[in-house]
Amino acid sequence: MKLNERLKQYRFELRHFTVLFVILIAFQGVLSMIHNTTLRTFLVKTQAWYQKDSAEKLGNVTTTSLELLTETINPRETMSPSQRRRVVDAMNIILSQELLGKNAKDICILVSRGDKVYAIDDGSVLLSYLTNNSVVIPAADNPHTEAVKLYAGLRDELRAKEEIVSVLEGEQTFHVFVPFSPHGEFVGAVYMKDTPDFSFITNSIISNYNETSVIYTSLILLGLLAMYYVSSYTVKERDKTQKLLLGEREALVKERTAHEKEFMFTRRIYHTHHKAEKVMAFVKEDLKLLNPGNIDEIKYRISKYSNFVSRAIYDMKWFDPPVQVFRGPAFNTDINEVVEFIVNNMFLRTSRPASNYSFRLELDRKLPKVRINEFVIWEIIEPLIQNSIDHGGDVDIKIRVKTEYRPADKTSIIVISDDGKGIEPDLLQRDEDGVQKLFLENTTTKAGSDRNFGYGCYIAYDLATARCGWSMLAENLPGKGCRFVITVKN
Repeated sequence: MKLNERLKQYRFELRHFTVLFVILIAFQGVLSMIHNTTLRTFLVKTQAWYQKDSAEKLGNVTTTSLELLTETINPRETMSPSQRRRVVDAMNIILSQELLGKNAKDICILVSRGDKVYAIDDGSVLLSYLTNNSVVIPAADNPHTEAVKLYAGLRDELRAKEEIVSVLEGEQTFHVFVPFSPHGEFVGAVYMKDTPDFSFITNSIISNYNETSVIYTSLILLGLLAMYYVSSYTVKERDKTQKLLLGEREALVKERTAHEKEFMFTRRIYHTHHKAEKVMAFVKEDLKLLNPGNIDEIKYRISKYSNFVSRAIYDMKWFDPPVQVFRGPAFNTDINEVVEFIVNNMFLRTSRPASNYSFRLELDRKLPKVRINEFVIWEIIEPLIQNSIDHGGDVDIKIRVKTEYRPADKTSIIVISDDGKGIEPDLLQRDEDGVQKLFLENTTTKAGSDRNFGYGCYIAYDLATARCGWSMLAENLPGKGCRFVITVKN
């Protein structure tokens, strides 16, 4: 009754509604045009940026795969025909698989001798060039004339900056040049011609927006007509307030989640940086000890150390790197060799006195090689051994590393055990996901530890299970001490 009485105070005639509707329709039409133009401009700019980013990422992934593959080749060793064939096949797959997509139009590796530029698109030619730089480079079936011409003008820039260079042709054709630097030495560039087309997304969004705009305009007009009779000011204000509160809460949760992710990634970088600093100290020490009698031994160790530092830097760049970085046909790693190198050249070389711990290696020489990056295995085994040293107590610790191959079920076992004080029982309990608490992020029992500790076992477990497909178990021994058991399915 009160609402009717209030409405009766105002006299709305047909001309009032006509003027109101005309103004609203005109306003909505202008607003829709502005939104449409703004949205189209935004989508076109976003599409151009994404096209370039997509093309560069595709070229970067291909280059990384080739560099990782070439780093497994030792130019000082003669490769067997079967090894050479596998490497050539792997290179051909990498060079050809991107051409199967509809966007990639051309791919090759560009190298130069003097002022002349050569294009390589065959794995056997590339392998011969990398292992014997004096070999004559045969002409490719596809001359890649456009790529050679562009590279000749960009070669000095690529060599000086070693950064990805993209050249745009037309509206959506990108010529991407990614520096190719196996073993850290600039050799040339991986060229990829890519024509990513995302215009269908823009057209679809604009079309949907137009349809939505028409529906939205119609609903507004109907809603305004009904508002004069059935709307309630109190309910409208309440709904508006609730919507604002929910929006603020959602934004706060998203912001907090983003900060947590950044913080966790920062702590992982700190952990990786600490390991890299330790390795660099060994490199400096080796350089001081360098003499003509031990040059081969020093070169071998420094090469391993340098590759590990490269791996550490790569971990700092990628929060979630692609799977081919961890495992694939390009890798053929001897676990025993990795274990011996870590023990002899990491833990038995530390500047801290090693009188409180000793090692016993029981390595099964029948252990088959695995298709895993050797520095990933390094990052799995090294933290577990370090855990035995850090948490073993003040007594002399005897650390035993054993490998065993079980041909019956084609399984390799890696056992790292010690005779220290063991692991606290509550850390061996499993959470709701079945993961032992010792392997959870930021979990540590180290005395005086801060928030930057507790990542060694977590990273080792994550790499072994999520990246390599292995399993890992921690348990206390019946007498004293503990052990980590890693199961590798060959």
